[in-house]
Amino acid sequence: MPLENTSRPRLAAGCRWAGDEENRMVVFPEGALRLLGTARAVLERCDGNRTFEQIVQELEATYSASDPVKIRQDAVAFLERLRQKRLVEF
Repeated sequence: MPLENTSRPRLAAGCRWAGDEENRMVVFPEGALRLLGTARAVLERCDGNRTFEQIVQELEATYSASDPVKIRQDAVAFLERLRQKRLVEF
């Protein structure tokens, strides 16, 4: 199922956040992924409660100097890559 505005992205089963605030990473059966900057900002919002539309709106407010179209496109591409690696579900 493709990512839609009403999708509620979340970490996939078997994936979880670990580490302290500065060294936070996603741990999964095959390894770990440390995310920084906007990648971390996107994934931290993927809690299964927020819709993709809400996530994009929050990102647009946080990164107001950036092009809203680019924010959406980048978020879609990033989450699709993570879904292919079985790290997120929507």
